[in-house]
Amino acid sequence: MSDNAISTVHYAGERLFFSRRLNVNQSQRARLLLHSDAIVPRPEIQLLRCMLLDIMRTQMWKFFAFVILVAMAVSLYAQQSTAKPEDTEVWHPEPKVVTPGATCGAPPSDAIILFGGKNLDEWVSAQNRSAPAKWIVANSVVTVNKAAGNIETKRTFRNYQFHMEWRIPENITGSGQLRGNSGLFLASTGPEDAGYELQVLDSYNNKTYVNGMAGSLYKQSIPLANPMRKPGEWQAYDAVWTAPVFNADGSLKSPAYATVFLNGVLVDNHFELKGETLYIGQPFYKKFDRAPIKLQAHDDPSPPISFRNIWVRELN
Repeated sequence: MSDNAISTVHYAGERLFFSRRLNVNQSQRARLLLHSDAIVPRPEIQLLRCMLLDIMRTQMWKFFAFVILVAMAVSLYAQQSTAKPEDTEVWHPEPKVVTPGATCGAPPSDAIILFGGKNLDEWVSAQNRSAPAKWIVANSVVTVNKAAGNIETKRTFRNYQFHMEWRIPENITGSGQLRGNSGLFLASTGPEDAGYELQVLDSYNNKTYVNGMAGSLYKQSIPLANPMRKPGEWQAYDAVWTAPVFNADGSLKSPAYATVFLNGVLVDNHFELKGETLYIGQPFYKKFDRAPIKLQAHDDPSPPISFRNIWVRELN
């Protein structure tokens, strides 16, 4: 300990002893210590004065903090004690009643049937929307006619829930992208392959780039799993599509999202798309409002694939 500190303690002790001999109370002793520069040299009493003030401030802040915490606890307790279950109950508006399908995959009561096994009345040529779709309907399924090109729905959609079943031929040939290739365009923004594609492909023991396999949002998402059945068996897609929204000047306001189940297994979980899906180049957005749903007639040489039980529910 330094000489100055020893002197400070010594003089403070003498002053405290003197105050007790004079029968001075505790408050007066503190004032006597704080204002005793007549006895203790000025630098030393200043140090002691600062130490005492710091202690007093610390204790005061602790006291105020304790008071605030107590007040908050009392307020919360009062709120909880007066709260009722009814305070958090919402009764209106009531959701509309929808009758579910009788079996898994069957359309619910509010679904729009895009293909029910009889005809392609809900479809047109994607190359010429004034021309009918010319794929082959037989035995309650529709099979791709590669020579006729892509087909798309007459109706346009924004946000929706979608169901479709598809089958790779049992005698499929080829490998990679040349084996049972097609595509489901969740929004068709033009002829040919313009839009947002969910890949359709034989991915059962068939190697290819993972952002181009079945379940991928083509060249953007990598599926979370590969639940493909073998060729000859029916596969099922269930998707929820949230269309992008654009500002008046064409700039993007909010992106597109897709959630996809393949054979009941989640493969894309609210995936944010970076724009349209492209075979070459980087994705980009271009403004549109509503769009048809498109099925692709891919030009690979493998046997054509088939579809059935296609329906959609519009979401507000």
